[in-house]
Amino acid sequence: MSIQNYFPGDKGTLETVDQGLSRKVGAYNDNLMVVEVHFETGTVAPRHHHRHEQITYVMSGKFEFTVGDETYIVGAGDSLYKQANIEHGATCLEAGTLLDVFTPHREDFV
Repeated sequence: MSIQNYFPGDKGTLETVDQGLSRKVGAYNDNLMVVEVHFETGTVAPRHHHRHEQITYVMSGKFEFTVGDETYIVGAGDSLYKQANIEHGATCLEAGTLLDVFTPHREDFV
């Protein structure tokens, strides 16, 4: 099986996930994945959990994140770590873009 090393940004598809929420999957393999997530102001990502570890880097905008029992207001340049199976969710306060990194990759995104 050959490994794909290059994932050109202009070849990725921005997929609408829900009203006010879209994503584009970037590079990934079995163990790691990067996903660009676009939010419109007021969009809510309901609290959920999954088996994947996740790091979120805020590229732009302003968000209120709840991770476990803690709530954070975050903006461009901030990042969050979410361990496997921890409940988390977000509300977009100002339209923006997140960069999510998952390990292992999210099978449900490809």
